[in-house]
Amino acid sequence: MIELGVNIDHVATVRQARRTYEPDPVWAAVEAQLGGADGITVHLREDRRHIQDDDVRRIKSMCQVKLNLEMAATDEMVGIACDIQPDLAMLVPEGRMEVTTEGGLDVAGQLDRLKDVVSRLSDAGMVVSAFIDPEATQVEAAAEAGFGVCEVHTGSYAHAFYGNGHEVDHPAVITELGKVAEAGQRIVDAGMRFNAGHALNYVNVQPIASLHDIRELHIGHAIVSRAVFIGLREAVREMKMLMREACQ
Repeated sequence: MIELGVNIDHVATVRQARRTYEPDPVWAAVEAQLGGADGITVHLREDRRHIQDDDVRRIKSMCQVKLNLEMAATDEMVGIACDIQPDLAMLVPEGRMEVTTEGGLDVAGQLDRLKDVVSRLSDAGMVVSAFIDPEATQVEAAAEAGFGVCEVHTGSYAHAFYGNGHEVDHPAVITELGKVAEAGQRIVDAGMRFNAGHALNYVNVQPIASLHDIRELHIGHAIVSRAVFIGLREAVREMKMLMREACQ
């Protein structure tokens, strides 16, 4: 059964805009769980632009579902992850000037370094995930590095969907969806878990959710945006309903 991990970073983004104490991302994690989230995702960035160290610790202490910590492959972040012990540690690229993560991790280009990072996180008891573009070379490198999970970056699919009238049968959309599906098959064949995420929303999620052997979707911005109007519990329920409907 496909699962939904809810990224609550942008609740912290609103808080940090005023440098105050509300809205509290810990309360957002509670609401997401009450709405049916199977996991909570937070990205502790090196520049601490939204989620803070104490947020992760407090969420870990109350989380009744899986906690996924997105992180750069730095010694500082590895140390924090080993201390906090999330269920899943997902390695992502970071750029100080980017608004959000703009592409997948180049596992093939830094294989030796990532082998060491994966080993340290795995030895500390975490499942380790790579956020990668849907490319065969990156899947192969992730398997060689020892990752247990690959989350396929769905940004190109989402942009094609939006840019072509939300037509799922448009050639550009079919092409991008096919890339995700092919990468997913390679991931499963290599013995890793197939997850996906990035720029997924209420109108484009179902074709991704219906892919064979997909295990989890990690979605944040769309859910937090919808929650502004209908509340976080209901926003999570609606997304999960769409995902489950696509799998039937």
